[in-house]
Amino acid sequence: MTRECAALLPGVCAALADPRQPGLDDTCLEKLLDWFRSLTWFDPTAELVQDNPCLTELISSVLALPEPSPSILSFTLQLAGILASSENRFQHLQQEQLLGRLFGPAGPQGSAVWEEASVRSGWVKGVHSMVLHLPALHFLCSEGGMDVIFALQGDPSLFVASAASQLLVHVLTFSVESETSKPLSTKDCDWPACAQRIIKHIEASLQSSSASHVEPSLKLLTSLFGSCYAAWTEVLWLNIAKQIESFLVAETFQAQHLLGNLLLNMARSPVFSDTEGSFWALVTSALEHLTPVQAGPLAAGLLRLCKCPQDVRIQALTVLLQPMDCILRAASQPLEYAGLLDESVSDPVTVESLLSSKTSCTGLLCQTLAHLEKLLSLKHLRVDLPCVPLLHSLMTILQFCNGFLSPASPLGSTISRNLINCFRVQKSALDVLAALAEKKGCDTVIRSLFDVLLPYLESPNTSPTVLKKAFQATSKWLVRLQELSCSNSQCQQTEKILEDVFLVLQKRLCSPCWEVRDSSLEFLAAVIKGLRDQDEFRQFLLSSEVPRLAENLLEDPESYVRASAVTAVGHLAFITYFAPESPVMGNLCNKENTVAKLQEILSTDSEGFPRRAVITIFTKWLREGCTGQLEDTQQFVSAVIQTVEHDLDWEVRLGGLEMVEVFCSKTIHQLGLSECPYAPVSSAVTSPTPQNLLQVFCRAKLFGFLFRSLCDCDKPVGQRACDILIGLRGRFYPVSTLENPQEIEDSPAGHSIAWLQRTLRQGSLAQNFPTDGSNGVDFQDPESMMLALGAIDLLELHDELNKSSDHMEKSPQSLLQDILATAGTIEENEVDCY
Repeated sequence: MTRECAALLPGVCAALADPRQPGLDDTCLEKLLDWFRSLTWFDPTAELVQDNPCLTELISSVLALPEPSPSILSFTLQLAGILASSENRFQHLQQEQLLGRLFGPAGPQGSAVWEEASVRSGWVKGVHSMVLHLPALHFLCSEGGMDVIFALQGDPSLFVASAASQLLVHVLTFSVESETSKPLSTKDCDWPACAQRIIKHIEASLQSSSASHVEPSLKLLTSLFGSCYAAWTEVLWLNIAKQIESFLVAETFQAQHLLGNLLLNMARSPVFSDTEGSFWALVTSALEHLTPVQAGPLAAGLLRLCKCPQDVRIQALTVLLQPMDCILRAASQPLEYAGLLDESVSDPVTVESLLSSKTSCTGLLCQTLAHLEKLLSLKHLRVDLPCVPLLHSLMTILQFCNGFLSPASPLGSTISRNLINCFRVQKSALDVLAALAEKKGCDTVIRSLFDVLLPYLESPNTSPTVLKKAFQATSKWLVRLQELSCSNSQCQQTEKILEDVFLVLQKRLCSPCWEVRDSSLEFLAAVIKGLRDQDEFRQFLLSSEVPRLAENLLEDPESYVRASAVTAVGHLAFITYFAPESPVMGNLCNKENTVAKLQEILSTDSEGFPRRAVITIFTKWLREGCTGQLEDTQQFVSAVIQTVEHDLDWEVRLGGLEMVEVFCSKTIHQLGLSECPYAPVSSAVTSPTPQNLLQVFCRAKLFGFLFRSLCDCDKPVGQRACDILIGLRGRFYPVSTLENPQEIEDSPAGHSIAWLQRTLRQGSLAQNFPTDGSNGVDFQDPESMMLALGAIDLLELHDELNKSSDHMEKSPQSLLQDILATAGTIEENEVDCY
């Protein structure tokens, strides 16, 4: 602790203990506790409490108050726990007779203030901080603390109940690991007293007929097995395994929903995952006996595990796919194509009854589809998904939802009524459909798939959010369609699909609903990105009205639509203007007009989204080499950054810096220089000099923008500009060849560079930063900029820019001063109200 803080601390403690003072906000108190944690973390001695008696005085004063503030009492309990976290400080507080009055029978448990959840939470947190050594553990067990924790497991406040459960896990783990010297057995006498007491409590709770007693212990075990992988956890499990197993088959048991999480955490533990036999048999039993809604998360979690018996994986997949199989079988009678599953794990009647109720049908399908989407996103799934039947099932669900399928079976009719216009299920099914586009083996049903998707794209009844999902799935499957080998019949299919899609897209781009126009433009950009190299796609696109409609939407009244139109038009340019043989487009503006339109949006649009989209597209063009020869590119970049540097949106300015970075990299490459400044150059190659490179950068007016950005009021902009300048300096100044400050001062441009250095040190406080050559700084002079790169301490600026904006204000000294100021005990903050 610094002297300044030590001098302020007595006043702060006095203010906190004074009931007349206004209460501090919880954030301030939490910051104070964080400071004390940092002070005690690496210092186990009692010096902190010995040198600062005001801390124990604060605790005594708060305990002496007849009605202490709940927030201050909670703070005091936590502070005492932090101070007692080392044995030396614990003994000191014991000598002061404080801990028993805080955490013992004489503590706040019997007072009215205990009704406040914040006080109970502070008590639990204080004990958790304190129990890091054996004297604290023995104190807790001997002073009745364990009974309080057991009671708080069932606290009405979920935060307090969860904290109490975490505390029991901590106490049990600490007790076993600190007080045992030999491997444990199932005999009670082998366990330490404190651990034995917790285990007896768990066993007694599990045997209770009340769910309110069983549930806290199941949550405790779930947390324990999820955080502790010690061998003794298996010994504990052997004591309770039979009881847990009985819960799976007990018809009256009401906490079965917790068993899935418990078994999944155990399956993740190497203690249990490496074993064979009883544990995995219990998991199999759980998959069989839990309801589909309860078993779903367990099944999905098992499928993501690295270590899991293959037969258990197959059973988990079967459980997960059972609702999808039921949908498929209910769709037609007799079955037109193979179902998903050969046999069920649980009773099919249970799934059918859930799907027969509208509420449970929606919940079960959304849960199943969410799990399937996550599984499909995995790079390595250790079990094969039946993709084609799954795809059929998804198409069936989507047709049930829009009423395009009339099932013959009674169950199918019921499910269809439950799902009609169900947006939640539609969105989830379309997400899984999009994810399936990455999988092999679904090629045979692509035509049928588009027969399902197109009605969603065409129907005026499709909600905007569902339409967005339908467009996303369609774009992915269109890319997949083009990847297939193109036989004559497949080419005809592709042509028909593309024709249908573009007809729909033209209509949707004219929709009165802005969300629909926006989704349509996003779809256009996505398919161009995936298919711009396909001749067939380009022909359909250019022969449609889509390009003209997209350009018209650059003037849409809605800013989100204008931004999406910018992106779509930017991607269209790769086909219309930048392709090796761009077609003559009589119905479109020429390339210069399109660029001019986008530049106008960048300079005049009142909303930030379209301007951000423009700078992103311009950078993409530049990155892909679409802006012409070096001189044309230089003029293009110069015009753009002169617009961008005055933009009020920091993300636009940041985008301008990204463009500068790309331009520098491309220019270095175009001039035949290595990307690495230290790479050896063959003597046979006459490479351009650094001066040539500097001249190009100066003509593009990069340096004025970069140095101005160092003083930007938004730190990400300054940080990015500094990174770029450091990179450029590394190219022009190899290691250890930076300019001598004294030599610079004596040079003709030295005074202006020194002024620039002083200005940059002011950071965002710098006023009227010149970029026009005033103050003698010529940002377009290569020699001056070479000198500036070598002279200015960019690394120092980099360190300053990377400091948090409140690095001074969040210091402990500042925090203590703020508390005193709030309490009104600093003279300059005291005001005479008369």
